[in-house]
Amino acid sequence: MSVYDEELRALREQMERKRQLDAMLKDLRGQQQELTARVSELEKVKLEEQADVDRLEGHSLAAFFYGVIGKMDEKLTQERQEAYAARVKYDAAVRELSAVEEDLERKETEYRRLEGCEQRYAQVLRKKQEELKNAGGETAGAILELEERLADLRSQRKELDEASSAGRGALVTADQILHSLDSAHGWATWDLLGGGLVADLAKHSHLDSAQAAVERLQVELRRFKTELADVTIDADLQVSIDGFLRFADYFFDGLFVDWGVMDRINQSQAAVEETRGRITAVLDRLNAMSDGAERESAETRERLDALVRDSGVDG
Repeated sequence: MSVYDEELRALREQMERKRQLDAMLKDLRGQQQELTARVSELEKVKLEEQADVDRLEGHSLAAFFYGVIGKMDEKLTQERQEAYAARVKYDAAVRELSAVEEDLERKETEYRRLEGCEQRYAQVLRKKQEELKNAGGETAGAILELEERLADLRSQRKELDEASSAGRGALVTADQILHSLDSAHGWATWDLLGGGLVADLAKHSHLDSAQAAVERLQVELRRFKTELADVTIDADLQVSIDGFLRFADYFFDGLFVDWGVMDRINQSQAAVEETRGRITAVLDRLNAMSDGAERESAETRERLDALVRDSGVDG
C-alpha cells in the first residue's frame, strides 16, 4: 500500500489548496468589484475638489467674492486641504486595487495549474482501496479513513499558519502606525506650547509616516481577510474581519479634517487601536484552532499506528 501513500498525500494537498483557492478567488473578485467602484467614486470626488481649488486660484466669481470679503486665504487653504485629502484617499484606493488584482492574477494562475487533481486523486485512491481489500481484514477501511483525516488536518494546519502569518504582518504595521501617531502627538503637544516651526514640521513628518503605513496596512488587512476566506470564524469575529476593508477610510476621515488639532490625532489612534484589537482577536482564534488541530492530529496518528500495528498491515 505504501507505494500509493506519497502520491495520495500530494494530490490531497493539491485538492485542499484548490478548495482554498476557490474561496480566496471568490473573496478577491468581490474585493476587486468593490474597489473598482470605490476608485471611480473617489476619482470623481478628487476632480471635483481640485476644480474648487482651480476656481479660487483662477478668475471665477467665487474667487472675486472671497477676495472682496477678505476670506480668500482662509477659503483657499480649506479647499486645498480637501483636495489633498481627496487625492490621498484616491491614490490609496488605486494602490489597493492594484494589490488585489495582482493577488487575483497569481491565485488564478495557481488554480489553473491544479486543474484535474480531483480526478487523479480518485484514480489513485481506487487503486489503494483495491489493494486494501486484497490484503483482507476488517481494519482496512478504518486505516484508510484515519489516513484521510490526517491529510485533512495537515491541510487545515497549513491553512491556519498562512492566515496567522498574514495577521502577524498586519499587527506589526499597526504597531508602526501607533508609534508614528504617538510621536506626532508628542510634537503636537510641544507645538501647542510654542514649539514653532520645528515642532510643526516634526509633527507632520510623523503623520506622513503614519499615512504611508496606513496604506500598507489596508493592503495587508485585505490579504489577511482573503487568507481567512475559507476558515470558519464565529459571527462576532467575522464582523471584525469585514471591518478591515474600510479601515483606511475611517483613519483618513479622522486625520485630514485638521492635522493641527490634537483631537484628530487622538481619534486616529483610537481607530488603529480598535483595528489592532480586531487583528489580535482573530489571531487568538486562529491559534486556538491550530492547537486543536495539532492535538487531534497527534491522537489520530496514535490510533492509526495502533491499528496498523495490531492488524499486521504495512501502512
